[in-house]
Amino acid sequence: MPTTLKIFDYLPDLDCFVINPRYHAIADQLGLNEWHAAVWIGRLFILDNDYGEHWFDNWDLREQLKNQAEERGIDSSELMVIDPARFENGNDGPCHTPQFRKRFWTDVLKSLTLDIELLFDEAREQNTQTEKYVPEEFIADLETRIEQIREQEKDLKN
Repeated sequence: MPTTLKIFDYLPDLDCFVINPRYHAIADQLGLNEWHAAVWIGRLFILDNDYGEHWFDNWDLREQLKNQAEERGIDSSELMVIDPARFENGNDGPCHTPQFRKRFWTDVLKSLTLDIELLFDEAREQNTQTEKYVPEEFIADLETRIEQIREQEKDLKN
């Protein structure tokens, strides 16, 4: 049975997400963490280009939740708030209201899990690009890390 990882944890009282700690730890080990661990996922969700890396660039919405987040011991910079405007571009649409888009993306992200092998493949691809363009950040022991994660995941299942 493949191992899947939950990517986000939903905070209903704040109506936003944080990165799931288990996924976050694995993303860190694999070098999948840019300014947050879901940047690469956003690129795939939004036209598979660098526009998607900005899917959670919504500092004004985070600022509105700052006090509530701090009361829960969460740094507001860790909040992933869905801004429905990021999911439409005005070309031949939009086809849905902002409220509906927010509901839709909230449901999608609540249930989002990814196969760990997909993460490994993404890490390998990113590491290949890193070696070319930012060699000082290349992860020489990436395959060793992948094997360690596989072993950890096996232990969790047993």
